[in-house]
Amino acid sequence: MLTLYHAPTSVCSQKVRVGLALMELRYESRMLNLQAGDQFEPDYLKLNPDAVVPTLVDGDLVVVESSLILAYLDREHFSSQLMPADPAGRVRAEHWLLRCLSIHAAINTLSFSTAMRKKILAEKTREEIDALAAKFPDPIMGLKRKDLILNGIASPYVGQALVHLRRLFIDMQDELEEGPWLDGNRVGIADVALVAYVDRLERLGFSGFWEEEFARVGPWLDTWKALPAYATGIAGHLPPGTAETMRSGGRAHWPELAQRWKKLADETQ
Repeated sequence: MLTLYHAPTSVCSQKVRVGLALMELRYESRMLNLQAGDQFEPDYLKLNPDAVVPTLVDGDLVVVESSLILAYLDREHFSSQLMPADPAGRVRAEHWLLRCLSIHAAINTLSFSTAMRKKILAEKTREEIDALAAKFPDPIMGLKRKDLILNGIASPYVGQALVHLRRLFIDMQDELEEGPWLDGNRVGIADVALVAYVDRLERLGFSGFWEEEFARVGPWLDTWKALPAYATGIAGHLPPGTAETMRSGGRAHWPELAQRWKKLADETQ
């Protein structure tokens, strides 16, 4: 039996749950409360020393990093049906999986510098924020989290995030030319790897990143939303009221982000 350690609104947890649903794989759910600090508990750190979710356990094997988990599940439990068969397609898909590290960092940046920042500042003192940052096994990640909370979209990490997101949508727009999915007419592992990230931006009220310039991205996300795997992996795990809070918390920052996005577009054309 597969066991998944995950969290309801974690984008990396979402993309693995979407993959599990698409592959129709059953698993034992171990839900972590990230706000309460479950990821820093000693027993969990033995499984995942980076104190992040998700973590997959398959017998005696522990698999971490969401893109690697997707690749493992597809290869070992789904006969590699999500991975393109041709060498060029496989290389493109594997490159998308590798790029998810920077894409996730960008989504994390925009989430914590906008909607999540507001909630944390309302609930925690400066001393508690410092203590939270100190818990991260990677001290640079702790410093990043504290900077996003204290400085919001003025943080230098936001500019870095916008650069990576622009590359993401340029490449998605190109690859979606041949069909509704990144691999053409069939859903593939790259689509599964990216859906939770694009969905998070839409939930933050940031669909303006793609609506005018990258017109194929919106229909791609709409196609995902019509699939049962999306409901099972993402929508079905959202706690009541979180969607409205996230959207309002993000939308307040959209005017400034839109200006910076346009400036970046002008500079890179």
